[in-house]
Amino acid sequence: MTTTPGPVLTRTGYRGHRLGRASFVDSPVEYRGTSVQVCGLWPWAVGAGSPTIGTPIGVHQDTGASVCFDPVAWFSRARLLSTPIVYVLGRPGLGKSTLVRRMVIGTAAQGVVPLILGDLRPDYAELVRQLGGQVVRLGRGLGSLNPLDVGALGSIIPRLSDGAATQVRSEIHGRRLHMVASLIELIRRTPISDHEETILSAALRILDTAHEGKDAPLLSDLIHVLETGPAELRHYTLDRGEDQRYRAAVDPLHRSLLALLEGPLGDTFSRPTSVRIDVDAPAVCIDISGLAVHDHRLTAAVLLSCWSDGFGAIEASNRLTDEGLAPQKRFFVVMDELWRVLRHGLVDRLDEMTRINREWATAVAYITHSFSLDSDAISNEADRAKAKGFIERSGAVISFGLPQREVDDLNKVVQHSEEERRRLTEWSTPGAWDHDLSEETPPPGQGHCLIKVGQRPGIPVQVQLTQTELDSGVHNTNRRWQ
Repeated sequence: MTTTPGPVLTRTGYRGHRLGRASFVDSPVEYRGTSVQVCGLWPWAVGAGSPTIGTPIGVHQDTGASVCFDPVAWFSRARLLSTPIVYVLGRPGLGKSTLVRRMVIGTAAQGVVPLILGDLRPDYAELVRQLGGQVVRLGRGLGSLNPLDVGALGSIIPRLSDGAATQVRSEIHGRRLHMVASLIELIRRTPISDHEETILSAALRILDTAHEGKDAPLLSDLIHVLETGPAELRHYTLDRGEDQRYRAAVDPLHRSLLALLEGPLGDTFSRPTSVRIDVDAPAVCIDISGLAVHDHRLTAAVLLSCWSDGFGAIEASNRLTDEGLAPQKRFFVVMDELWRVLRHGLVDRLDEMTRINREWATAVAYITHSFSLDSDAISNEADRAKAKGFIERSGAVISFGLPQREVDDLNKVVQHSEEERRRLTEWSTPGAWDHDLSEETPPPGQGHCLIKVGQRPGIPVQVQLTQTELDSGVHNTNRRWQ
């Protein structure tokens, strides 16, 4: 006997004529609470779709549930990140800085010290002031940053044991050498040679001995060592007693250092450091908005110097902790405008400086506009691969609106689903013109971002600000227009 199959049940109802199947089913309203608060709702309680550990940043775009995120909490408490590094990218004006400012507020509330190492617009200075933190201004006619300054590392030497002090002196020497070599490469637009770096190292050791117990030497003092040519320096030039051979070895360095002092970087790097970073402050912002925006080399040099000085201060704090002289501090470093350094061929220098270890108790946020353009602007293929390593090593990637090409390139490093790629592309649509108000409406993707951790599905978030934040003005970066 043949039987007629019954109606087929699908996720949207029974399939068939007049059987009540719905073509679309709305998602039910979701509420979130603790197991004590919602215990009576069993069996209709389900696990949360997004973690509630860290700084509240907004709501899930699909479920309306609260979303919390910051790299400190997600790494140290939630154990969701392999490294405490977040890479934030997207078109300008869509909310990257707003999101990071919210994370700065949240991490500061957790006792973490935010370090804004180079604030160009500025986006964070007012926030740090309202947090009671330290704001350091650098630029022509403002503060200065001596590349040979001992920084926070040097200031702790008198408090350390002999063994630890020796290690710190060696670290200071390495940081000085690294910084001077980076500045010379910026001036030349080409890497310095290995024998030039050896000569610089020897000259810096001579300066260390001459200035022990005194103020930090300046770049002019380094030039003086090259000019006088003491015997311990000539040994590394292989001059064999011939002054002409010595001059041939040191003159290129001499010329580059003179260009540092008299060229576009001179006013910022030729004087003693005006203010040192205070890691005991609740937050620190190095405001470099006084620099000319079009002076890309100077901006890249100052950013690199700020980053070096900031990571030196972090190491100083950790050294004191290791010696039992201070409690352990945790830091949240914000490195904005990453592309300005990458495009000047300083990938190796940045890579060496920022390869932090998890035992540093430091989280980092890299912020940039374009993943593709940043890497494409680097001519050397090996450097381009290293630049991509910054995003590959990140524990989380937060993307705002991106053009289609950017999304495709990003997908080669961090895989996105078709729906996630569609969202990112739609969020990059510019705002429309409102004829009634005679002004452009906000872009449709403003405040929308996607949090990706490894190959897990992304979390689409609508960033939301509190009324207190809006009233404080810390998110208003268009004050001059008003």
